[in-house]
Amino acid sequence: MTGPVVIVGAGPVGLTAALLLARRGVECLVLERHPAPYPLPRAVHLDGEAVRILQEIGIADEFGRISRPMPGLRLVDGGLGTLAEFRRENTVGYCGHPDASMFDQPDLEALLGDAADRSPQVVIRRRAELTGVVHHGSGAHVDYEYDGRCHQVHAAAVLGCDGAKSTVRAALDVGVRDLGFTEPWLVVDVRSPKPLRMWEGVHQVCAARRAATFMHLVGDRYRWEFRILDTDDITELTSPAGLATLLAPWRLAVDELDVVRLATYTFQARVAERWRERRVFLLGDAAHQTPPFIGQGLGSGLRDAHNLAWKLVHVLRGAADDGLLDTYQFERQPHVIRLIREAILVGWALTGGGGRGAAFRRPLVRGLCRLPALDRLALTPASPRLRLGVRSRGSRLVGRLCPQPRSARAAAWFDDTLGDEFALLTLDPPPSAAARSANLAVVPIEPDGPLGRWLRGAGARAVLVRPDRVICATARRPADVDRLLSVPVRTLHQTESLCGVR
Repeated sequence: MTGPVVIVGAGPVGLTAALLLARRGVECLVLERHPAPYPLPRAVHLDGEAVRILQEIGIADEFGRISRPMPGLRLVDGGLGTLAEFRRENTVGYCGHPDASMFDQPDLEALLGDAADRSPQVVIRRRAELTGVVHHGSGAHVDYEYDGRCHQVHAAAVLGCDGAKSTVRAALDVGVRDLGFTEPWLVVDVRSPKPLRMWEGVHQVCAARRAATFMHLVGDRYRWEFRILDTDDITELTSPAGLATLLAPWRLAVDELDVVRLATYTFQARVAERWRERRVFLLGDAAHQTPPFIGQGLGSGLRDAHNLAWKLVHVLRGAADDGLLDTYQFERQPHVIRLIREAILVGWALTGGGGRGAAFRRPLVRGLCRLPALDRLALTPASPRLRLGVRSRGSRLVGRLCPQPRSARAAAWFDDTLGDEFALLTLDPPPSAAARSANLAVVPIEPDGPLGRWLRGAGARAVLVRPDRVICATARRPADVDRLLSVPVRTLHQTESLCGVR
Protein backbone atom coordinates (compact mmCIF):
# COMPACT_ATOMS: atom_id res chain seq x y z
CA MET A 1 0.00 0.00 0.00
CA THR A 2 1.45 3.36 -1.06
CA GLY A 3 0.19 6.53 0.59
CA PRO A 4 -2.79 7.11 2.86
CA VAL A 5 -6.42 6.72 2.02
CA VAL A 6 -7.68 10.24 1.34
CA ILE A 7 -11.22 10.93 2.54
CA VAL A 8 -12.90 14.06 1.26
CA GLY A 9 -15.46 15.27 3.79
CA ALA A 10 -15.31 15.18 7.60
CA GLY A 11 -19.01 14.61 8.20
CA PRO A 12 -20.35 11.50 9.93
CA VAL A 13 -19.82 9.26 6.89
CA GLY A 14 -16.28 10.43 6.21
CA LEU A 15 -15.18 10.17 9.83
CA THR A 16 -16.82 6.77 10.24
CA ALA A 17 -15.00 5.51 7.15
CA ALA A 18 -11.72 6.88 8.51
CA LEU A 19 -12.22 5.21 11.89
CA LEU A 20 -13.17 1.87 10.33
CA LEU A 21 -10.00 1.95 8.24
CA ALA A 22 -7.84 3.18 11.13
CA ARG A 23 -9.11 0.31 13.27
CA ARG A 24 -7.49 -1.96 10.70
CA GLY A 25 -4.21 -0.03 10.69
CA VAL A 26 -4.77 2.09 7.56
CA GLU A 27 -3.54 5.70 7.59
CA CYS A 28 -6.20 8.22 6.56
CA LEU A 29 -6.00 11.87 5.54
CA VAL A 30 -9.36 13.61 5.88
CA LEU A 31 -9.84 16.82 3.90
CA GLU A 32 -12.66 19.14 4.97
CA ARG A 33 -13.31 22.50 3.35
CA HIS A 34 -15.17 23.99 6.32
CA PRO A 35 -13.20 25.35 9.30
CA ALA A 36 -15.31 23.57 11.94
CA PRO A 37 -18.03 20.93 12.19
CA TYR A 38 -21.44 22.15 11.04
CA PRO A 39 -23.10 23.46 14.23
CA LEU A 40 -26.77 23.04 13.28
CA PRO A 41 -28.90 19.87 13.44
CA ARG A 42 -29.48 17.87 10.27
CA ALA A 43 -29.72 14.08 10.67
CA VAL A 44 -31.72 13.09 13.76
CA HIS A 45 -32.36 9.33 13.47
CA LEU A 46 -30.30 6.14 13.30
CA ASP A 47 -31.53 2.56 13.33
CA GLY A 48 -29.94 -0.31 15.23
CA GLU A 49 -27.77 -1.41 12.32
CA ALA A 50 -26.22 2.05 12.02
CA VAL A 51 -25.54 2.22 15.77
CA ARG A 52 -23.92 -1.20 15.49
CA ILE A 53 -21.44 0.38 13.06
CA LEU A 54 -20.73 3.10 15.64
CA GLN A 55 -20.17 0.26 18.09
CA GLU A 56 -17.42 -1.13 15.87
CA ILE A 57 -15.52 2.16 15.97
CA GLY A 58 -15.89 2.33 19.73
CA ILE A 59 -18.46 5.06 20.36
CA ALA A 60 -21.75 3.16 20.83
CA ASP A 61 -21.81 3.72 24.59
CA GLU A 62 -21.13 7.43 24.14
CA PHE A 63 -23.83 7.58 21.47
CA GLY A 64 -26.24 6.01 23.94
CA ARG A 65 -25.62 8.93 26.28
CA ILE A 66 -26.40 11.60 23.65
CA SER A 67 -29.42 9.81 22.15
CA ARG A 68 -32.70 8.31 23.27
CA PRO A 69 -34.75 5.35 22.02
CA MET A 70 -37.72 6.52 19.95
CA PRO A 71 -40.89 4.76 21.21
CA GLY A 72 -42.87 4.65 17.99
CA LEU A 73 -44.96 6.50 15.43
CA ARG A 74 -48.29 8.28 15.70
CA LEU A 75 -50.34 9.27 12.66
CA VAL A 76 -52.46 12.35 13.30
CA ASP A 77 -54.83 14.53 11.31
CA GLY A 78 -54.56 18.28 10.78
CA GLY A 79 -56.03 18.94 14.21
CA LEU A 80 -53.53 16.50 15.79
CA GLY A 81 -56.25 13.93 16.41
CA THR A 82 -54.81 10.43 16.46
CA LEU A 83 -55.53 8.26 13.41
CA ALA A 84 -53.24 5.40 14.42
CA GLU A 85 -50.43 4.72 16.86
CA PHE A 86 -47.60 2.21 16.68
CA ARG A 87 -45.72 1.72 19.94
CA ARG A 88 -42.32 0.13 20.23
CA GLU A 89 -42.07 -1.85 23.46
CA ASN A 90 -38.62 -3.47 23.21
CA THR A 91 -35.59 -1.30 23.95
CA VAL A 92 -33.13 -3.66 22.22
CA GLY A 93 -33.55 -4.82 18.64
CA TYR A 94 -32.03 -7.32 16.23
CA CYS A 95 -28.64 -5.60 16.21
CA GLY A 96 -28.36 -5.24 19.99
CA HIS A 97 -29.36 -1.56 19.94
CA PRO A 98 -32.67 0.30 19.80
CA ASP A 99 -34.38 -0.05 16.43
CA ALA A 100 -34.73 3.74 16.38
CA SER A 101 -32.63 6.34 18.20
CA MET A 102 -33.12 10.10 18.16
CA PHE A 103 -30.11 12.40 18.46
CA ASP A 104 -28.69 15.76 17.42
CA GLN A 105 -26.10 15.58 14.63
CA PRO A 106 -23.62 18.07 16.13
CA ASP A 107 -23.42 15.82 19.21
CA LEU A 108 -22.63 12.81 17.01
CA GLU A 109 -20.04 14.74 15.01
CA ALA A 110 -18.34 15.75 18.25
CA LEU A 111 -18.06 12.09 19.28
CA LEU A 112 -16.66 11.11 15.89
CA GLY A 113 -14.24 14.04 15.86
CA ASP A 114 -12.92 13.18 19.31
CA ALA A 115 -12.44 9.54 18.28
CA ALA A 116 -10.58 10.62 15.15
CA ASP A 117 -8.35 12.98 17.16
CA ARG A 118 -7.42 10.06 19.43
CA SER A 119 -6.47 7.83 16.51
CA PRO A 120 -2.81 8.04 15.40
CA GLN A 121 -3.86 6.78 11.95
CA VAL A 122 -6.23 9.70 11.23
CA VAL A 123 -5.20 13.24 10.26
CA ILE A 124 -7.94 15.84 9.70
CA ARG A 125 -7.16 19.01 7.76
CA ARG A 126 -9.89 21.63 7.88
CA ARG A 127 -10.10 24.56 5.45
CA ALA A 128 -8.68 22.14 2.88
CA GLU A 129 -10.20 22.51 -0.59
CA LEU A 130 -9.98 19.65 -3.08
CA THR A 131 -8.77 20.92 -6.47
CA GLY A 132 -8.13 17.74 -8.43
CA VAL A 133 -8.13 13.95 -8.51
CA VAL A 134 -6.06 12.13 -11.13
CA HIS A 135 -5.79 8.36 -11.40
CA HIS A 136 -2.23 7.13 -11.10
CA GLY A 137 -1.12 3.52 -11.02
CA SER A 138 -2.94 1.65 -8.29
CA GLY A 139 -4.04 4.87 -6.57
CA ALA A 140 -4.62 8.52 -7.35
CA HIS A 141 -2.92 11.90 -7.10
CA VAL A 142 -5.00 14.28 -4.99
CA ASP A 143 -4.44 18.04 -5.27
CA TYR A 144 -5.77 20.33 -2.58
CA GLU A 145 -5.30 23.81 -1.13
CA TYR A 146 -4.54 24.06 2.56
CA ASP A 147 -3.01 26.75 4.76
CA GLY A 148 -2.57 29.08 1.77
CA ARG A 149 -0.54 26.57 -0.23
CA CYS A 150 -1.11 23.93 -2.88
CA HIS A 151 -0.46 20.34 -1.86
CA GLN A 152 -0.40 17.00 -3.62
CA VAL A 153 -0.55 13.54 -2.07
CA HIS A 154 -0.45 10.12 -3.66
CA ALA A 155 -3.41 8.27 -2.23
CA ALA A 156 -3.88 4.53 -2.04
CA ALA A 157 -7.58 5.29 -2.53
CA VAL A 158 -9.93 8.28 -2.45
CA LEU A 159 -13.31 8.25 -0.71
CA GLY A 160 -15.72 10.99 -1.72
CA CYS A 161 -17.85 11.62 1.39
CA ASP A 162 -18.48 15.26 0.57
CA GLY A 163 -22.24 15.44 0.28
CA ALA A 164 -24.88 15.96 -2.38
CA LYS A 165 -22.79 18.59 -4.17
CA SER A 166 -19.73 16.35 -4.15
CA THR A 167 -16.55 17.75 -5.67
CA VAL A 168 -15.24 14.19 -6.02
CA ARG A 169 -18.30 13.17 -8.05
CA ALA A 170 -17.85 16.27 -10.21
CA ALA A 171 -14.15 15.48 -10.71
CA LEU A 172 -15.11 12.02 -11.96
CA ASP A 173 -17.86 13.51 -14.16
CA VAL A 174 -20.37 11.02 -12.77
CA GLY A 175 -24.01 11.49 -13.73
CA VAL A 176 -26.94 11.21 -11.32
CA ARG A 177 -30.13 9.21 -11.86
CA ASP A 178 -33.35 10.85 -10.70
CA LEU A 179 -35.78 8.39 -9.09
CA GLY A 180 -38.75 10.69 -9.48
CA PHE A 181 -39.28 12.55 -6.21
CA THR A 182 -38.67 16.24 -5.58
CA GLU A 183 -40.50 18.21 -2.88
CA PRO A 184 -39.65 21.45 -1.04
CA TRP A 185 -40.04 21.35 2.76
CA LEU A 186 -39.46 23.78 5.59
CA VAL A 187 -37.44 22.46 8.54
CA VAL A 188 -37.85 24.19 11.90
CA ASP A 189 -35.48 23.26 14.73
CA VAL A 190 -36.07 24.80 18.16
CA ARG A 191 -34.99 24.68 21.76
CA SER A 192 -37.65 24.94 24.41
CA PRO A 193 -36.81 26.01 27.99
CA LYS A 194 -39.85 24.02 29.14
CA PRO A 195 -40.50 20.41 28.10
CA LEU A 196 -43.31 20.30 25.55
CA ARG A 197 -46.09 18.12 26.88
CA MET A 198 -46.64 15.50 24.21
CA TRP A 199 -45.95 11.87 23.39
CA GLU A 200 -42.26 11.11 22.86
CA GLY A 201 -42.65 9.29 19.55
CA VAL A 202 -42.66 10.79 16.06
CA HIS A 203 -45.88 12.49 14.96
CA GLN A 204 -46.76 12.33 11.27
CA VAL A 205 -49.42 14.90 10.35
CA CYS A 206 -51.55 13.40 7.56
CA ALA A 207 -53.27 16.69 6.77
CA ALA A 208 -55.24 17.36 3.61
CA ARG A 209 -53.62 20.74 3.00
CA ARG A 210 -50.17 20.71 4.57
CA ALA A 211 -48.39 17.52 5.57
CA ALA A 212 -45.97 17.83 8.46
CA THR A 213 -43.77 15.85 10.83
CA PHE A 214 -43.02 16.67 14.46
CA MET A 215 -40.55 14.98 16.79
CA HIS A 216 -38.73 15.46 20.06
CA LEU A 217 -35.02 14.96 19.43
CA VAL A 218 -33.14 14.95 22.74
CA GLY A 219 -33.11 17.23 25.76
CA ASP A 220 -34.66 20.60 24.94
CA ARG A 221 -34.49 20.15 21.16
CA TYR A 222 -37.52 19.64 18.89
CA ARG A 223 -38.12 19.56 15.15
CA TRP A 224 -40.98 20.29 12.79
CA GLU A 225 -40.98 19.66 9.04
CA PHE A 226 -43.68 21.25 6.87
CA ARG A 227 -44.30 20.61 3.17
CA ILE A 228 -44.11 23.85 1.17
CA LEU A 229 -47.11 24.46 -1.06
CA ASP A 230 -47.04 25.97 -4.54
CA THR A 231 -49.02 28.92 -3.22
CA ASP A 232 -46.62 29.70 -0.36
CA ASP A 233 -44.59 32.87 -0.17
CA ILE A 234 -41.38 31.73 1.56
CA THR A 235 -40.73 35.12 3.09
CA GLU A 236 -44.16 35.17 4.69
CA LEU A 237 -44.01 31.49 5.66
CA THR A 238 -40.76 31.96 7.58
CA SER A 239 -41.72 35.23 9.23
CA PRO A 240 -42.65 35.23 12.95
CA ALA A 241 -46.32 35.44 12.00
CA GLY A 242 -45.98 32.65 9.46
CA LEU A 243 -44.18 30.43 11.95
CA ALA A 244 -46.87 31.11 14.55
CA THR A 245 -49.52 30.02 12.04
CA LEU A 246 -47.65 26.80 11.25
CA LEU A 247 -47.26 25.92 14.93
CA ALA A 248 -50.80 26.94 15.90
CA PRO A 249 -52.17 23.35 16.12
CA TRP A 250 -49.65 22.62 18.90
CA ARG A 251 -50.88 25.59 20.97
CA LEU A 252 -47.40 26.72 21.91
CA ALA A 253 -46.10 30.07 23.04
CA VAL A 254 -43.94 30.57 19.98
CA ASP A 255 -42.19 33.60 21.45
CA GLU A 256 -40.84 31.34 24.21
CA LEU A 257 -39.13 29.02 21.74
CA ASP A 258 -35.53 29.52 20.63
CA VAL A 259 -35.50 28.93 16.88
CA VAL A 260 -32.16 27.25 16.15
CA ARG A 261 -32.69 26.77 12.43
CA LEU A 262 -35.34 27.75 9.92
CA ALA A 263 -34.38 26.37 6.52
CA THR A 264 -35.97 25.23 3.29
CA TYR A 265 -34.86 21.89 1.85
CA THR A 266 -35.66 20.09 -1.34
CA PHE A 267 -36.22 16.42 -0.55
CA GLN A 268 -34.89 14.43 -3.49
CA ALA A 269 -34.45 10.84 -4.61
CA ARG A 270 -31.25 10.47 -6.63
CA VAL A 271 -28.53 7.88 -7.15
CA ALA A 272 -25.11 8.32 -8.75
CA GLU A 273 -24.62 6.23 -11.88
CA ARG A 274 -21.14 5.08 -10.84
CA TRP A 275 -19.89 4.69 -7.29
CA ARG A 276 -16.38 3.60 -8.19
CA GLU A 277 -13.79 4.57 -10.76
CA ARG A 278 -10.60 2.59 -10.20
CA ARG A 279 -9.49 3.55 -6.66
CA VAL A 280 -11.92 6.48 -6.24
CA PHE A 281 -15.27 5.84 -4.53
CA LEU A 282 -18.45 7.74 -3.67
CA LEU A 283 -20.19 7.28 -0.32
CA GLY A 284 -23.17 8.77 1.48
CA ASP A 285 -24.94 11.74 -0.08
CA ALA A 286 -22.28 11.90 -2.77
CA ALA A 287 -23.65 8.57 -4.02
CA HIS A 288 -27.35 8.85 -3.14
CA GLN A 289 -29.98 11.15 -1.66
CA THR A 290 -33.31 10.03 -0.22
CA PRO A 291 -36.47 11.63 1.14
CA PRO A 292 -36.41 11.43 4.95
CA PHE A 293 -39.70 9.60 5.51
CA ILE A 294 -38.16 6.39 6.87
CA GLY A 295 -35.08 8.01 8.42
CA GLN A 296 -32.45 6.17 6.37
CA GLY A 297 -30.33 8.98 4.89
CA LEU A 298 -27.36 8.96 7.26
CA GLY A 299 -27.75 5.26 8.05
CA SER A 300 -27.30 4.40 4.37
CA GLY A 301 -24.08 6.39 4.28
CA LEU A 302 -22.72 4.56 7.32
CA ARG A 303 -23.59 1.26 5.64
CA ASP A 304 -21.59 2.40 2.59
CA ALA A 305 -18.54 2.96 4.79
CA HIS A 306 -19.00 -0.37 6.56
CA ASN A 307 -19.36 -2.29 3.30
CA LEU A 308 -16.36 -0.68 1.61
CA ALA A 309 -13.83 -0.40 4.44
CA TRP A 310 -13.02 -4.08 4.98
CA LYS A 311 -12.96 -4.78 1.23
CA LEU A 312 -10.55 -1.93 0.59
CA VAL A 313 -8.26 -3.12 3.39
CA HIS A 314 -8.16 -6.65 1.96
CA VAL A 315 -7.27 -5.32 -1.49
CA LEU A 316 -4.63 -2.89 -0.20
CA ARG A 317 -2.99 -5.71 1.75
CA GLY A 318 -3.01 -8.04 -1.24
CA ALA A 319 -5.45 -10.50 0.33
CA ALA A 320 -7.94 -9.96 -2.52
CA ASP A 321 -7.79 -8.59 -6.05
CA ASP A 322 -9.52 -5.47 -7.35
CA GLY A 323 -12.57 -7.47 -8.34
CA LEU A 324 -13.65 -7.43 -4.69
CA LEU A 325 -14.06 -3.65 -4.94
CA ASP A 326 -16.62 -4.08 -7.72
CA THR A 327 -18.94 -5.67 -5.17
CA TYR A 328 -19.27 -2.33 -3.35
CA GLN A 329 -21.69 -0.77 -5.83
CA PHE A 330 -23.07 -4.17 -6.85
CA GLU A 331 -24.25 -4.75 -3.27
CA ARG A 332 -24.97 -1.28 -1.97
CA GLN A 333 -26.76 0.39 -4.88
CA PRO A 334 -29.77 -1.99 -5.07
CA HIS A 335 -30.05 -1.84 -1.28
CA VAL A 336 -30.13 1.97 -1.34
CA ILE A 337 -32.57 2.14 -4.25
CA ARG A 338 -34.98 -0.16 -2.44
CA LEU A 339 -34.86 2.01 0.69
CA ILE A 340 -35.36 5.16 -1.39
CA ARG A 341 -38.39 3.67 -3.10
CA GLU A 342 -39.79 2.64 0.29
CA ALA A 343 -39.29 6.22 1.51
CA ILE A 344 -41.11 7.57 -1.54
CA LEU A 345 -43.98 5.15 -1.00
CA VAL A 346 -44.27 5.96 2.70
CA GLY A 347 -44.04 9.66 1.94
CA TRP A 348 -46.89 9.44 -0.54
CA ALA A 349 -49.04 7.31 1.75
CA LEU A 350 -48.61 9.61 4.76
CA THR A 351 -48.27 13.04 3.17
CA GLY A 352 -49.27 12.84 -0.47
CA GLY A 353 -52.47 13.40 -2.31
CA GLY A 354 -54.21 16.54 -1.18
CA GLY A 355 -57.85 17.02 -2.12
CA ARG A 356 -59.31 13.72 -3.30
CA GLY A 357 -56.21 11.84 -2.14
CA ALA A 358 -56.73 13.06 1.40
CA ALA A 359 -60.35 11.97 1.34
CA PHE A 360 -59.47 8.28 0.99
CA ARG A 361 -56.25 8.36 3.01
CA ARG A 362 -58.00 8.51 6.41
CA PRO A 363 -60.10 5.34 5.92
CA LEU A 364 -57.14 3.68 4.21
CA VAL A 365 -54.88 4.40 7.19
CA ARG A 366 -57.50 3.20 9.66
CA GLY A 367 -58.01 0.00 7.65
CA LEU A 368 -54.32 -0.76 7.39
CA CYS A 369 -53.86 -0.27 11.11
CA ARG A 370 -56.17 -3.22 11.76
CA LEU A 371 -53.74 -5.61 10.06
CA PRO A 372 -52.03 -7.70 12.78
CA ALA A 373 -48.59 -7.56 11.16
CA LEU A 374 -48.53 -3.81 10.60
CA ASP A 375 -47.13 -2.98 14.05
CA ARG A 376 -44.10 -5.16 13.34
CA LEU A 377 -43.60 -3.73 9.86
CA ALA A 378 -43.94 -0.14 11.02
CA LEU A 379 -41.70 -0.40 14.08
CA THR A 380 -39.11 -3.02 13.16
CA PRO A 381 -38.32 -2.56 9.48
CA ALA A 382 -35.97 -5.22 8.18
CA SER A 383 -32.92 -3.97 6.29
CA PRO A 384 -33.14 -5.19 2.70
CA ARG A 385 -31.07 -8.23 1.92
CA LEU A 386 -27.79 -7.57 0.15
CA ARG A 387 -27.52 -9.10 -3.28
CA LEU A 388 -24.29 -11.11 -3.07
CA GLY A 389 -24.87 -12.99 -6.31
CA VAL A 390 -27.49 -14.90 -8.27
CA ARG A 391 -26.92 -18.06 -6.25
CA SER A 392 -27.34 -16.29 -2.93
CA ARG A 393 -31.06 -16.85 -3.32
CA GLY A 394 -30.50 -20.48 -2.32
CA SER A 395 -30.23 -19.58 1.38
CA ARG A 396 -32.49 -17.05 3.04
CA LEU A 397 -29.69 -16.09 5.42
CA VAL A 398 -27.07 -15.18 2.80
CA GLY A 399 -26.94 -11.42 2.37
CA ARG A 400 -28.56 -10.67 5.71
CA LEU A 401 -27.00 -9.37 8.91
CA CYS A 402 -26.03 -11.73 11.67
CA PRO A 403 -28.05 -10.82 14.78
CA GLN A 404 -26.35 -9.46 17.86
CA PRO A 405 -28.29 -10.54 20.94
CA ARG A 406 -27.50 -8.61 24.09
CA SER A 407 -28.80 -8.82 27.62
CA ALA A 408 -28.81 -6.06 30.19
CA ARG A 409 -26.15 -7.97 32.18
CA ALA A 410 -23.81 -8.59 29.23
CA ALA A 411 -20.37 -7.15 29.85
CA ALA A 412 -19.31 -7.12 26.17
CA TRP A 413 -20.84 -6.88 22.74
CA PHE A 414 -21.23 -10.12 20.84
CA ASP A 415 -19.48 -8.60 17.82
CA ASP A 416 -16.33 -8.28 19.91
CA THR A 417 -16.01 -12.08 19.78
CA LEU A 418 -16.11 -11.95 15.97
CA GLY A 419 -13.12 -9.64 15.52
CA ASP A 420 -12.34 -7.63 12.39
CA GLU A 421 -12.05 -10.52 9.96
CA PHE A 422 -14.33 -13.38 8.91
CA ALA A 423 -15.97 -15.45 11.60
CA LEU A 424 -17.62 -18.86 11.65
CA LEU A 425 -20.65 -19.24 13.90
CA THR A 426 -21.27 -22.94 14.30
CA LEU A 427 -23.27 -25.44 16.28
CA ASP A 428 -20.69 -28.08 15.23
CA PRO A 429 -17.12 -26.77 15.72
CA PRO A 430 -14.77 -27.84 12.90
CA PRO A 431 -11.38 -29.43 13.51
CA SER A 432 -9.10 -26.84 15.11
CA ALA A 433 -6.45 -27.29 12.40
CA ALA A 434 -8.96 -26.31 9.71
CA ALA A 435 -9.95 -23.20 11.64
CA ARG A 436 -6.34 -22.12 12.08
CA SER A 437 -5.56 -22.60 8.40
CA ALA A 438 -8.58 -20.47 7.47
CA ASN A 439 -7.39 -17.63 9.76
CA LEU A 440 -10.81 -16.76 11.07
CA ALA A 441 -12.57 -16.65 14.38
CA VAL A 442 -14.58 -19.75 15.23
CA VAL A 443 -17.44 -18.97 17.58
CA PRO A 444 -19.22 -22.01 19.08
CA ILE A 445 -22.94 -21.35 19.45
CA GLU A 446 -25.04 -22.80 22.25
CA PRO A 447 -27.94 -24.71 20.66
CA ASP A 448 -30.45 -23.43 23.21
CA GLY A 449 -29.24 -19.83 23.25
CA PRO A 450 -30.72 -17.03 21.11
CA LEU A 451 -28.23 -17.53 18.27
CA GLY A 452 -28.64 -21.30 18.42
CA ARG A 453 -32.41 -20.96 18.10
CA TRP A 454 -31.91 -18.50 15.25
CA LEU A 455 -29.61 -20.90 13.38
CA ARG A 456 -31.83 -23.92 13.89
CA GLY A 457 -34.90 -21.92 12.90
CA ALA A 458 -33.23 -21.14 9.58
CA GLY A 459 -32.23 -24.75 9.05
CA ALA A 460 -28.49 -24.02 9.34
CA ARG A 461 -25.71 -25.59 11.38
CA ALA A 462 -23.17 -22.83 10.70
CA VAL A 463 -22.81 -19.48 8.96
CA LEU A 464 -19.78 -17.61 7.63
CA VAL A 465 -19.94 -13.95 8.64
CA ARG A 466 -18.04 -11.18 6.85
CA PRO A 467 -16.26 -8.34 8.70
CA ASP A 468 -19.33 -6.14 8.09
CA ARG A 469 -21.47 -8.79 9.88
CA VAL A 470 -23.18 -9.89 6.66
CA ILE A 471 -23.71 -13.63 6.26
CA CYS A 472 -21.98 -14.80 3.09
CA ALA A 473 -22.41 -18.59 3.26
CA THR A 474 -24.24 -21.21 5.29
CA ALA A 475 -23.86 -24.92 6.07
CA ARG A 476 -26.92 -27.09 6.55
CA ARG A 477 -25.06 -30.20 7.72
CA PRO A 478 -22.10 -30.72 10.07
CA ALA A 479 -20.13 -32.18 7.16
CA ASP A 480 -20.43 -28.87 5.26
CA VAL A 481 -18.72 -26.78 7.94
CA ASP A 482 -15.22 -27.59 6.69
CA ARG A 483 -16.27 -26.52 3.20
CA LEU A 484 -17.05 -23.05 4.50
CA LEU A 485 -13.47 -22.76 5.72
CA SER A 486 -12.14 -23.48 2.25
CA VAL A 487 -13.55 -20.28 0.71
CA PRO A 488 -10.56 -17.95 0.20
CA VAL A 489 -11.05 -14.22 0.72
CA ARG A 490 -9.49 -13.41 -2.63
CA THR A 491 -12.41 -15.09 -4.45
CA LEU A 492 -15.22 -13.42 -2.53
CA HIS A 493 -16.24 -11.37 -5.55
CA GLN A 494 -16.71 -14.62 -7.46
CA THR A 495 -20.09 -15.21 -5.93
CA GLU A 496 -20.56 -18.63 -7.53
CA SER A 497 -17.65 -20.08 -5.53
CA LEU A 498 -18.90 -18.47 -2.34
CA CYS A 499 -22.61 -19.13 -2.42
CA GLY A 500 -22.43 -22.69 -3.66
CA VAL A 501 -22.24 -23.83 -0.04
CA ARG A 502 -25.61 -23.51 1.65
